[in-house]
Formats: sequence, structure tokens, C-alpha cells
Amino acid sequence: MGGKDSSKKNSNSSSEPSSSLQSSDHSSSHSDKHVAKKQAKATEKHVQSDNKLDDLNYTSGEQAFTYVNNDHANLKTTDWKYNHVIYSNLDNLNRTSAGNTAYLESRNVANDSLRSTQDVKPTGWHQKFINREAIINRGHEIAYSLSKGISVNGNYEPNLQSGDQNNLKNLFTQTAFSNQKVQTIYESKVRDALRAGKKVIYQVTPVFKGSDLMAHGVHLQALSTDNTLNFNVYLYNVQPGVKFNYADGTSKIDHNMNVPTPAGAPSFSEHRNYNGEHYHRHHYVRDAMIAGAAHHYIKRHYQRKYERHYYHPYHRPYHRHYYGYHRRHHLF
Repeated sequence: MGGKDSSKKNSNSSSEPSSSLQSSDHSSSHSDKHVAKKQAKATEKHVQSDNKLDDLNYTSGEQAFTYVNNDHANLKTTDWKYNHVIYSNLDNLNRTSAGNTAYLESRNVANDSLRSTQDVKPTGWHQKFINREAIINRGHEIAYSLSKGISVNGNYEPNLQSGDQNNLKNLFTQTAFSNQKVQTIYESKVRDALRAGKKVIYQVTPVFKGSDLMAHGVHLQALSTDNTLNFNVYLYNVQPGVKFNYADGTSKIDHNMNVPTPAGAPSFSEHRNYNGEHYHRHHYVRDAMIAGAAHHYIKRHYQRKYERHYYHPYHRPYHRHYYGYHRRHHLF
């Protein structure tokens, strides 16, 4: 009883200042959150229709994606009839401009360990390495991880254990940033929905301008049949520190090109747990590392071959007379 009374007295003696302080802190915190929310809202980009996506241009410093139709898919749940993928034919420039639509379920989530090295070169493919990192990837429209059992003709075949690979109708030249830091976020949403037993319609369309060989962006839409998954976004096909010529896919370093990393973007620099999964570096990173190692080996080989001391007679494999003779007679 005495302790209770004393605590009451203490609370009375100090209640007014403390409550006013708490009130002040609370209002300040609430105000800060409100300002931050308004600022975040202000930086968001929206377009109302997907008919004019090829008119969009990226400005350095802006977010790497734009919401389309208030982030609501222009898809119909009633269109999901059976498990398959519609792989559209290439256009007259061999581009995947028509996009692909997948009708997916839980059995389509693929095992990452069955990936193989890819060798397809989509239109606009001009690989370059900056700080030993590839700047472009072979971007899947319908991700490998979402296409287990789907054959190249789009039908589900139970004997196929891997996802889609080396399919010309499903690949386009995509920046490493757009692929690994942005599109992966949305692929994870689809994958999580499938693992939860939902059926999902997922449509991906690279967006080209005119006769450009490299896409300026990629349009993603997804809708689950129970409407719990629903998004509609356009991702800019851009890379920090690089400027692309989308006409042919060539590029040059541009330190003024700033592309903020979106919230929720995964990191593949090391093994890590991400959304309950043990993620390893993506297959396109592995392919890039292999390609980079081969490029380095070939470059070093020719550098050494043409160094002066390799023309010394005692270095017979690289002596100019020996090399000239064998080259003329196609011996190597």
C-alpha cells in the first residue's frame, strides 16, 4: 500500500513534465515519419497506362522502376486455365519484344542447383566488365526459378526437373543491376506466392524503342487467382556508372549515372539467408565470372606472346620464325 501511494505521489509530482515531453517526442516522431512518407511518395513514379511505356526515359538519380496502373495488373484471374507458358515468337529483328505470359503453380518452383552455363547472345549483347563485374546479363522473362517442368514449347512436362535455360524466346539483354537488384524483388514475390500454394499469372515484356536492339526497360505484371498477389511495374534497363547506346547495346563508362538501389534488393556478394532461403550467387554472376576468367586468360596470352623477350630464339614456341611457319601451315 505504502509503495503504491509513494509511487502515486512521485507520478503526480512529475507527471506533467514527463507527459509533455513524451507528447512532444511522439508528435516529433510522428511528424518525422509523416515527412519521410511524403518524401518517399514524392519520389515514386507512376504511369496510368502500359500503352506508352516506350515513351519513358530514365533520369539519373531517379528510382529504377515505375508503377503502372497504380500497381494493379491488367490481367484476369479467369484466364488461368492450366499450367503452361506462352513463349512469343521473336520479331523481325530477332527481339523478344512481344513478351511471355506464364500460368504458374507450386510445382514450377525450380531447384537452383540444376542451372547450366548459358551461351545464348540476345540482340544488343556487348558484354563489358567493370571492376571485374559484368554489366549485362542474359535476362530471363520467365525466370528459371519459376519455370520448372516447362519445355521450350511452353508445355508442362513432369520429367523436366530444371527451369527454362538457353531459350531464345525467353532471353533479352538486361543490365546486371536491373536483373539482380530490381527484377529479382518481383520474382521473389511470385515465388513466395507459388510456395504458398497459389496459382499465378505472370507476364513479362521487354520494351524496345523503334528498331533498337537493346530494351530500354521491362514490364512486369503478376496476379494470383485469389488476388492476394497483384503488381504492375516497369523496370528501367539501366546500370550505375554506365551509359548505354540502346540502338546496338554498346556502352561507355559514365560516372554521372546514379541509380539508387531499391529497398529489398538482395546482395549476391556472399552466401546469405534471404527471405528464408539460402541464396548463392546467381547463375549469371557465375557465367560472368567464367567469361571474365576466359577473357583475362586470352588477353594475357596475347600480351605475353607479343612481348619482346618472347621473340628470343630460346623461347621457340613464340619465336617469330617458328610462329610464322606454324601459322602459315595452320599447325595451331
